[in-house]
Amino acid sequence: MDRDDELDDEPEELGAEACLRLLSTVPVGRVVYTEHALPAVLPVSFEVVPDGRLLLAVRRDSATARGLDGTVVAFQADRLDPLTRSGWSVLVHGRADILRDPEQILRALRSELRPWTEEPDPMFVAVVPELISGRRLSASGHPVPHA
Repeated sequence: MDRDDELDDEPEELGAEACLRLLSTVPVGRVVYTEHALPAVLPVSFEVVPDGRLLLAVRRDSATARGLDGTVVAFQADRLDPLTRSGWSVLVHGRADILRDPEQILRALRSELRPWTEEPDPMFVAVVPELISGRRLSASGHPVPHA
């Protein structure tokens, strides 16, 4: 293997716009927050809204909803192919706040974004990205999946 082949396996660093574009192609990610003074990770349904915020759907009155409100969280989503060892991963850090504005809640309800569990009255949490990083991985000789 020569030096050029090794460079082909290096992850490509992605800019914030590319990261948000990739995030908009998947419906589920993982939110990392603090619960009982310990790190907690939970898969959540989400969408990227036009202003660049992430909108998460959680169960109302859940420990997750309480743990997210007014805190700094991490959010991660990816699309990886284990056969080609390629794909992408995006990590977002930002402040999470429960939506309280009736107009924003109504807009979220119209989007059909819902928690994974049956929840007739979901709660929505907005994450304002402060740090966004991402990587695209491609193995030598395999095409790079683009969104």
